[in-house]
Amino acid sequence: MIKGFKEFILRGNVIDLAVAVVIGAAFTAVVNAIVSALINPLVEIFYKPNENGEFGPTITGIYGQAVTFPLGGLLTAIISFFAVAIVVYLVFVYPMNRWKAIAAARAGVGAEKSEEPKLPTEQELLVQIRDLLERQNDRA
Repeated sequence: MIKGFKEFILRGNVIDLAVAVVIGAAFTAVVNAIVSALINPLVEIFYKPNENGEFGPTITGIYGQAVTFPLGGLLTAIISFFAVAIVVYLVFVYPMNRWKAIAAARAGVGAEKSEEPKLPTEQELLVQIRDLLERQNDRA
């Protein structure tokens, strides 16, 4: 039973998915704090916040009302996504893939691949076809 559980956990992307969910949730709060403390004030240098606290380019609408395109939420979402994705990949996915490759090499999985015959490339096949056609033309 324990062996089956171990195979289930180590199979596919179960560990990658679990780690991504946990770390993503925890790291998102840190990234949001960094964006709101550093990035948003930098953007506010160029755009004055409106009465709702949103900042970004303001355009006067057709009926004379001011319309603000809020950049804060967009910047926060984009930076959070990339930061979480990079951390999850570098800390968990890349090491897990390396570990799986090392485990496969130890198990001899790579040795089976080297026993397969090498297929000819497209260029080699075209040369063979050309040679066959030349031989047929010489006979005729």
